[in-house]
Amino acid sequence: MDDLDRRLISLLRANGREPVSSLAERLGVTRTTVNARLHRLGEQGVIVGFSVRVRDPAEAEVVRAIAMLAVEGVSTRDVIRSLRGIPEIAALHTTNGRWDLVAEVSCDGLGSFDALLGTIRSIDGIRDSETSLLLSSATI
Repeated sequence: MDDLDRRLISLLRANGREPVSSLAERLGVTRTTVNARLHRLGEQGVIVGFSVRVRDPAEAEVVRAIAMLAVEGVSTRDVIRSLRGIPEIAALHTTNGRWDLVAEVSCDGLGSFDALLGTIRSIDGIRDSETSLLLSSATI
């Protein structure tokens, strides 16, 4: 991937529906070049699809957070199995460093968020946790 590919991807992140002619003009290349790049990036699996982002009016009430979790001993698989059963966990990632797992969570309000934290912290094998609320999201 070169600089032109990175600039093209950046423009598509901002507006995935921008016409090829506009992308070509902004990048200073031909439409044929943009089409060829899009095709190649798709074939290579760099671009896996296009989607639409919708803001739900009720989303303002949603509490979103990242929970970093430290697991004791070798019980990571058991902890992951327990966490998979919690519907408020949108994604779960293994990581290195101080934290073994990172969970992306979403709750209907602070009360359910507090209950979720209690549920997560009560799982056998979780030694420590740190949770950060997501206040806003930047478009990249």
